[in-house]
Parts: sequence; C-alpha cells; structure tokens
Amino acid sequence: MRAILAYALARLRVRRGRVLLAAGGIAAAGAMLGASVTVAYGLATGFDRTAARAQLPDILATFAPEPRARVAPVVSSLANVRAVSYRLQVGHVYIASGSRFESDTTAIGIGDGGPRGYAVVQGRTASAPHEVVIEQGLAREWHLRPGASLDVGGDDVRVVGVAVAPDNVAYPLARGPRVWLGYREVAELTGTPVGTVNSVLIWLANPDLVDVTLAQARSASVGVSGLRVTTRAGLQVLVGQAAGIVIALLVAFSLIALVVAATMLAASANAEVQRRLHGLALLRALGAPPHAVVAAAVLEAAAVALPAGALGLVAGWAAAAAPLNGLLANLNQVGPGASVAPLLLGVLMGLVTLVAAASAWPAWRATRGSAAATLQRGDVVGSARRLPGGGGPAALGVRMALARPARTAGGIVVLGSAVVVILLILSIATLLLRLDRNPVAVGRHYQLTVDAEPGDAARIARVPGVAAAAPRYDLDAVDSFDLGEPFTVIAFPGDHTRFEAPALAQGRRLRGPGEVEVGLGLAQILNLRPGATLAAQLPSGREVRFRVAGVVKAFERQGRVAYVRPERLGGEASSQMAVRLEPSADAARVTRELEDLGFFATSSRGIAGESVQGWASRSSGFIGVLVALLRTVAVLDALVCLYAIAQLLALTVQERRGGLATVRALGGGRSQLATIVAMAAAPIVLAAVVLGVLAERWLVGPAVAGMAASYVSLTLEPSLAAVGATAAGLAAGTGATVLWAARLVTRGPVVGSLREG
Repeated sequence: MRAILAYALARLRVRRGRVLLAAGGIAAAGAMLGASVTVAYGLATGFDRTAARAQLPDILATFAPEPRARVAPVVSSLANVRAVSYRLQVGHVYIASGSRFESDTTAIGIGDGGPRGYAVVQGRTASAPHEVVIEQGLAREWHLRPGASLDVGGDDVRVVGVAVAPDNVAYPLARGPRVWLGYREVAELTGTPVGTVNSVLIWLANPDLVDVTLAQARSASVGVSGLRVTTRAGLQVLVGQAAGIVIALLVAFSLIALVVAATMLAASANAEVQRRLHGLALLRALGAPPHAVVAAAVLEAAAVALPAGALGLVAGWAAAAAPLNGLLANLNQVGPGASVAPLLLGVLMGLVTLVAAASAWPAWRATRGSAAATLQRGDVVGSARRLPGGGGPAALGVRMALARPARTAGGIVVLGSAVVVILLILSIATLLLRLDRNPVAVGRHYQLTVDAEPGDAARIARVPGVAAAAPRYDLDAVDSFDLGEPFTVIAFPGDHTRFEAPALAQGRRLRGPGEVEVGLGLAQILNLRPGATLAAQLPSGREVRFRVAGVVKAFERQGRVAYVRPERLGGEASSQMAVRLEPSADAARVTRELEDLGFFATSSRGIAGESVQGWASRSSGFIGVLVALLRTVAVLDALVCLYAIAQLLALTVQERRGGLATVRALGGGRSQLATIVAMAAAPIVLAAVVLGVLAERWLVGPAVAGMAASYVSLTLEPSLAAVGATAAGLAAGTGATVLWAARLVTRGPVVGSLREG
C-alpha cells in the first residue's frame, strides 16, 4: 500500500504539465465558489450583521415634537424595556464642505444615555460640543474623514467619526445624508425649545415580545400626535423596498453559481481520472489490490485539489470582496470581513471531498473489470462506420466524440452549466439596466395605469400586448379602535395577486369580501395578526370591519396598507385601470393603441422602481458596482469553460495519439489535425449551447426570478443577443484550445507517437 501511495505522489512530480492543467481547472472552479459564497453570504447577512454591530433598536417611534417630560412617562410605563434613547431629528438642514453643499440633510440630536443606534467604522463618537459623526455615504462622496471641518446650518463643526446605520440606505442613494450631533446643538440649530424630542429608540429585554410592548404603547400613548412606530423587522422591509431586488437576484445567482461550480468540479475530476486509467490498469496488472488503486487515485486528486482549491477560493474571495463591500456600503451595511473565513474553510473541505469522491468513482469502476480490458480502453464504444457528410478529417473528429458517449455527455453538462451561468449574468445585467432606465416593473406586476371606468376592463384587455386589465380601487381610511392610525385600502376584484402580490409574512391570502391582508407596518402598529379584526373608518365616517387573513411585506406607505375586495367599500373608493402586459409586449406601442381608443395610459411606477430610479440618478456608480460583481463571476466562469474544453481535448488527444500520429505519417498537416480536434469538440460545444439556453430559459431563469418574486415580476429569459454573444465567446475559446491541442498533437516525432499508440 505504501508503495502505491508513493507511486501516486511520484506521478505528480513527473507529469507536471498535466498536474498544472488539473490544478488550474480546480483553482478556477474554486475561485468561482469563493466569489459566489462571499457574495451570497455577504448580502444575505448584511442587514443582520450591521444591525447587531450598530445596536439597532427593536422599536423606533417618531411623533410630533413633544416635551420629553411628557413622553418619558409613557415610555417608562412599558414593560420589557432594556434601554431608551430620546432624540431630536430635524430634516432639510444645510451642510457644506469646500465647494460641496447639501440642503436636504437630516440632523439627529442625541441625548445622554442609551445606545447610539449606529456603528462607528472610522474615528469615534461625538463627545463634546461642535463635534459631529457623519454617515459613511457622505464621507465617501465628499471625501471626508475624521478631522475634517463641516458647516452644519452655519455652525462650523469637526468630523470625529464615520458611521453606518442600516435603517436606511446610504447617501447619495438616499435623498439626503444624516449627521449625528449633541442634542443641544441640534435644538439651537433649529430654534427648538430645549427639552423637546420627536423620536425615541427603544431596546427590549426580550425582542420576541415586541408585539406585547407595541400593544402597551398603543394604550399608553393616547394624546401623542403623529405617532409612527417601526420595528427592526419593519426597518429591514423598508430598506428592502429598493435594495431587496438587488440582494435577491445576486444571492439567487450566487447559489446557482455554487451548484454549477460543484458540477464542473465533479465532472472535471472524473475526466482527470479517465486520463489515468492506463496507469491504474498497469497497477492492477502488477497485482495491486483494488482498494490500493482507488486510494492512489484519491490521494493524487486530493493532493492537487487541496492547494489549488485553497488558492482559488482565496482568489475568488479577493476578487469579490471589493465590489461586495462597495455594494454593501451603498446599502449602509458593513462587509462580512473575516466572518466568512469559516464558511470558506468548509467550502474548501467540501471541494476536496467532492474531487476525491469524483476521482474514486471511475477508479473503482476500473478495478471492477479486468486489467486487460482497461488497458484496451474497453469503455470505447463503436460508432457509425460512415457519418452524414462523408469521410475526411471532420468526420473522423465527430467519430472520436461519439466513441465516448459518457464523456461526451459529461462535457456537454459541464459546458452547458457554464453557459447557464453566463446567460444568467447577461440576463441579470440587462434587467438591472432596464430597471435603471425604466423601473416601472418593480414593486407591482402591472406596467401601465389607465384612466378608465371599471366597465372598460374587457375592452382594454383585448388590446394586443395586454395580458390582463382590472380596476384598482384605493382610499384613505383610519383605524377606528384606538389611535385613528391612517392607512391606505387597496382593492382589486377577484385575485389581487395577479397585479400586486407582496410576499406573505404570516397567514394566507384573502378569500372573500370579509377578509383583509394587512401590510407589515400596519400590523406592527395595530398589533394585528391572522384572525384579528381590522376596523376601518372610511372617509364617509362609515365603519367596516375585516378579519385579518394574512400579513404581507408591502412597500407602499411603509407597509401601512390593507388589501381587500371592493364589494364592502360601498363605492367610496376612486379607481384606475391596472394593465398588465405580455412579457414580450412593447409598452410604448400598447400606450399608443390605448390612446387611439381614447384612453390615457401612464407608467404604473412601482414603489421600489421609483427608489431604484432615484438611486441611479443620484449615484451612477451603484449600477457599476453591480456590474463589477457580475463581471467578476463571469470572468471566473469563462476560465472554467476554457479549462473544461482544454481538459476534454487533451484527454481525446492522449487517447487517440496513435490514430492522430497515423494521420501525420500519411501526410496530414497541422490544419487537418486541427480540423479533427475541432470536430471532436464541435458537437459538445453546440449541444452545450442548446442545453444551456433551454435550461436558463425554462429552469434556472424562472427559479432565480422566483427568488426575487417578493420584489418584482420579471423574466430572466435570455435575449438573442445574449445567446449569440455567449455562443461566439464559447466558439472563440474553443478555437484557442483547439490550436493548443493541435500543437500537442504535432509536438515530438511521429515514430514516438506511433509507438505510444
């Protein structure tokens, strides 16, 4: 056994070129895994990680300015409270530094006591007058750092810290930056009487009992005007109304890339052992036991996979870390840092295990048969003596591919998986650019709003390109139980999820006119849950009660909405026609046809869409960060493609070196040999493109779109341009590897190749 293992290690030293080829492929796949894991983990845990570091409050309450002496007894009467911070928050404050200025700044005056609610990432917190902590987005855009001076409302202050607070996206994606000063400075800045506050941050001893605390707050806060309460979960939903689609798409894409990279690793490791079958058969012929042969294959594979995989994972992490941190900074979140290291270590162990298992399988199969059969390449199957199109170098190359059906199928799966990832990258990039230019599809499942009577729905639905049309009713109502909390009632006849389908947080969809789906923001304020009663006072003063069927993660009005059927609204709600288009429909053409019929159509302008559009207009670098992330994984995927093709052709050349040497001996030149090798690869590449397009169109694309369904109704169907670009790139890569493989064939004397064959 020791001799067999020594033989395996000796092979690594002797066949350095082959080892480097295998190591390069594993490193490329490892880099793809490292980048995908880093992106998926960093985005999926970004809010929770930053919230924990910033000590984000469990409850954030804002209200009309009130004396603290009046608000404090209300808060102190609540049970389960661990800490409290009273604040004065003022908007539309002017700030300036050098030639830059901003008049829409929010200045937050923090009193003594309680956590800060933000995480300092540079410098320290303010502890003296005329000191300010600024948000990271402002520091990045204005190139400010601790020690810089800043004009805040005419008062010159010194920047002592840079912070992130994940309860909102960062400036300039947010309309205005935030700065934190002492309470008295903000009061003096705005002329507010000292002792006045308009917000309070509450940290709970047991966050799981937040609903109980909110119920107490509702009964204790009677008389506090303009009260708005948001929980930590609600803040996450609010941030997600614009960033959620980006996070959902990139996390989903990263998970798909993980699966694809694992498939490539398994298939490549299997093919690498296939190249060593001759040596394994010799070991069997010399009397080595089957378990020793398998152990030799596993040891050789693991010895290559461990350093190559580690190098690839580190390279993938390094390539994705910078654009990921840039994206998270735009979302006011901190990067994963070293916390991703244990996960990457686990991925490395999984990578080595996968390569070892994929190497053990063909080695074990080789030990099941006789050594003679393996030496004779017994897994070669017969192919047609004559193929359509006649003989010649091209037909010979095709027969080489068909003689190895299992290997050919494996190559198709590997390259097809790579094509899926590339097409998915291009589809997501196209979608983001489309949302940047025309974000009307985000937040709602319909694209147009038409000024029309409810009876015109059938007429509008018959317009070419229109998938469905229905009246959308809405009105403003208030809760008639306790607070008079205002909210918006939205109604569609029938199933509203055809047009607006916010994700369910609790319960189920409404099934009749007596039921309601309430937004998460409204549910938290009124302590509503499935089975509770929502009492809505309509504009006429009439009260209508609904049974809560479900709680949804709605974006409109910060989740203070209620979805019902229109029957019980009594004609009090105004309506517009919601028009959902076919996936391939041209919105401009449909709009013109509706105008010809006398209807005026406008964009539906989904809530998240407006946010995305505003983001893009205020920060052109945001889309660039996303594109950088996608390009990183695309480059890594292209490297894996090249490796898969190179390995396949190298294996074919090795097995057929005798036949190819015969062609050389009969006068065949490099062009004829290149044609043979190219035609051995052509069926695999062509089938891989077809498989990749079909898989992306019907399987992977819908799966990824489904993961983002809570934010957007979208299609990730690859365009003809994307398919053409992918096929052209794959053809170019195949051409380069064909020239490399042809050079391998012509290297060395013909006699030597004939003797080896």
